[in-house]
Amino acid sequence: MAVMGRPRTFDRDKAVDEALHLFWQNGFEATSLNQLKAAMGGGISAPSFYAAFGSKEALFQECVQRYLETYAQVTECLWDTDMAPRDAIETALRQSARMQYERGHPKGCMVGLGVMSAPSEEHASVSAALTRSRSRTRKGFVACVQRGIDRGELDPGVAPEGLAAVFDAFLMGLSVLARDRVRLSVVEAGIGQVMLAWDAAARSERDAARAGRA
Repeated sequence: MAVMGRPRTFDRDKAVDEALHLFWQNGFEATSLNQLKAAMGGGISAPSFYAAFGSKEALFQECVQRYLETYAQVTECLWDTDMAPRDAIETALRQSARMQYERGHPKGCMVGLGVMSAPSEEHASVSAALTRSRSRTRKGFVACVQRGIDRGELDPGVAPEGLAAVFDAFLMGLSVLARDRVRLSVVEAGIGQVMLAWDAAARSERDAARAGRA
């Protein structure tokens, strides 16, 4: 009589990592149950898969949470008020670029690529956590620009959302550059160029001095 359940070789933590890489590479809808089972190894059966994870959607949500708690932390510096706001933005961009190009996992950012992870209305809720993460990062850029204005580093006429969109758009575009195998050195040079948008919005020393005397 066949014995149901997980194979003895089943390593759940490792299986989640393997599933994370598949979802990261392909998105939710394009990743099949058969692909997930094959990646997990150990001859896991469909009943064992559902016993371990509940559903493909539940597994995806678990993988997303793992990604957000690890790889996605590269942009948390946007909320570090001990850092100069310009430094926080540049650090977030450079850390994210290096992470997206690392070996050992798919290229690009799962959060950025998550726009197409579940494009149909039927599965729209699946990628809600990724959408919230993008929104949080966007707010982080806005917060940095606003701090720059409040500290007198940027011209008070700068629109925080507008300047933040420059950095956010570049960050989202990194995934495409990484998938297209554009060299990391080129991307890093691009980060230097995009930071000129901050410098262009910065107050001149003369204006800053005048503001200080006012």
